[in-house]
Amino acid sequence: MPGRIDETIPFQPLNIAVLTISDTRRLEDDRSGDTLVQRIAAAGHKLAARTIVRDDAEAIAAQLQCWVEDPGIEVVITTGGTGVTGRDVTPEALERVAEKRIPGFGELFRMLSYAKIGTSCLQSRADAGVAKGTYIFCLPGSPGACRDGWDDILRYQLDIRHKPCNFAELMPRLREHEELPG
Repeated sequence: MPGRIDETIPFQPLNIAVLTISDTRRLEDDRSGDTLVQRIAAAGHKLAARTIVRDDAEAIAAQLQCWVEDPGIEVVITTGGTGVTGRDVTPEALERVAEKRIPGFGELFRMLSYAKIGTSCLQSRADAGVAKGTYIFCLPGSPGACRDGWDDILRYQLDIRHKPCNFAELMPRLREHEELPG
C-alpha cells in the first residue's frame, strides 16, 4: 500500500456510525455490519451508532440526515444497497443528502475489487460524499466488500497519521463554505 503512517503524529479516534441497509438482516445476523464494527474498534476509533434500515431511499436518506446533524458523529459507513437491482437505492439516498461527492472512492473500490473478483466489481455502485462536515462512505453488503473497503481504503484515509494525506486531516475544513454567524 503506497503511503505510510507517521508515528510522530498522535492517533485521533473518530466517531463512526455504521448503517446496514437490508430488508432481511437483523443486528443478530448482520455479518457485514459486524465486520465494520470489529475493524473500527481494532483501529482505535469509536462506534458512535449502529442501526439497520430497509432498502428504501427515503428511509436511508432520513437516517443519513439524522446522523449528519449529530455533532457526535464524524463518519458514516453504510453497507448494502449499492448494487444494480430495483431495491438497491443507497447511492440515490446519498445523492439526496450529500453536499459534495467523492467519486474517486467508488472508482478506487472497484479497482481494488477487480483484483479479487474480476469483472463482477462492475455490479458495485460503492460511493461516498460529505454532508455538514460528516463523511459518508457507501460499501456493498457483503462481509468481503466491507473488509476490502475498510482494510484497503478507509483505515488509511480515516487515520490522521497517514501520509502524504488523508480525509481525517481535512475534517476541520469540511464546513468552510458555511456562513459563519455574524
